[in-house]
Amino acid sequence: MSARVLVVDDVEPNVRLLEAKLQFEYYDVISAFSGEEALTKARTQNPDVILLDVMMPGLDGFETCRRLKDDITTRHIPVVMVTALDQREDRVKGLAAGADDFLTKPVDDVALLARVKSLSRHKMVLDELRAREANGRRIGVIEGQMSREMGLGARILIVDDNMRQAERIVRALEIEQRPILMSEANAMGPDSRASLELIIVSTGAKTFDGLRLASQMRSREPTRRVPMLAIVEPDEQKLAVKALEIGVNDFIYRPIDPEEIAARVRTLVRQKRYADQLRASVDQSMEMAVTDQLTGLHNRRYMETQLRALMSRARVGGAPLSVLITDIDFFKHVNDRYGHDTGDRVLEEFASRLSAGFRPRDLVCRFGGEEFVVLMPDTYSRDAYAIADRLRGQIAESPFELPGGNAPLSITVSIGVATSQIVTDTPDSILKRADEALYAAKASGRNRVIAEVA
Repeated sequence: MSARVLVVDDVEPNVRLLEAKLQFEYYDVISAFSGEEALTKARTQNPDVILLDVMMPGLDGFETCRRLKDDITTRHIPVVMVTALDQREDRVKGLAAGADDFLTKPVDDVALLARVKSLSRHKMVLDELRAREANGRRIGVIEGQMSREMGLGARILIVDDNMRQAERIVRALEIEQRPILMSEANAMGPDSRASLELIIVSTGAKTFDGLRLASQMRSREPTRRVPMLAIVEPDEQKLAVKALEIGVNDFIYRPIDPEEIAARVRTLVRQKRYADQLRASVDQSMEMAVTDQLTGLHNRRYMETQLRALMSRARVGGAPLSVLITDIDFFKHVNDRYGHDTGDRVLEEFASRLSAGFRPRDLVCRFGGEEFVVLMPDTYSRDAYAIADRLRGQIAESPFELPGGNAPLSITVSIGVATSQIVTDTPDSILKRADEALYAAKASGRNRVIAEVA
């Protein structure tokens, strides 16, 4: 998997060395020799990963990282800080600044490539979600701003058969998070996995294979998107790299530093919540693209898609499909007399009654204006007619309440019914026949149902 990597170091030989290692593995490398240059290139060239040296004159790596994470255009880019010494203080300070991980000079090739591959994979998922979210904003179906998550209060599962170690992790995290042990999660039942925001798993457990467990969690639906932090023995670097390859998001070596694990947990939770926000926005945009905003029913676009699928099924020997088109009689008079706000209230109430009057498998949609379409799969004409006439009667018998102290308004509807008949029937032809039946109902005096003549 190729990706674009921004290498930042004020010492040119260091840049060239990392550049050569990455290019040998077919990565596209961008170079920067100061913090200021890194900020500019991160904004303009959107790298997939940034390798950022800590010790630089002027704007050092910590401040550069902090500014990258404060900028809405670059905060999603993973940052790996490169330090000259493996010092705990640097790791904690860098994590607090927003760094995603660390590499120690001289940089180990295997660790370097594993980190870049893992983080660039995560970035590509975010890029796809960000692109869809941006499309939703552009067409106006997504509004508001993404919240800035602090990564606190997360439900975290700790999987470790060393109870003393597990309890130390709980103590390190419980000030900011909601850690639970595996025994507690088992007592809560399988549904407890659905609310997890992080899993911490020991790779050195005696009673289970930590990597195999992590792999299983990554493949199962309830935990597929839950980030994982592996606990690794200090002499097991190959095991740490393998953990990244199977989908673990981060690792920490024993002995565990309380401040470092707390910082890494905040980072992983923050990343997950950001991705969750993007997915929710994308889901919202998809829902809004096929939903009528006034009534909450599906719109014409969605109806046409479903109609094609249902017609195809009916043409290959399934039970017939019936289509109803219903229109509120004299709706223009409602708008003219009471105003469009009242007209909208009538449409909302009518949509609610319409939805309640049909079976769960029937699809009720707003066709446009005061016209609504109902798709009734596996329904013969006589049954569709009977259901439509029952609805017509219920509407006529129950006046609509109006705001502003106005007297209840009597509303009637006209309905046209068409049923698929022959193998050459098409979505357009059945809609046309239902519309013709509706026109006939209106021409016959309204407040009635007419089914097409077979």
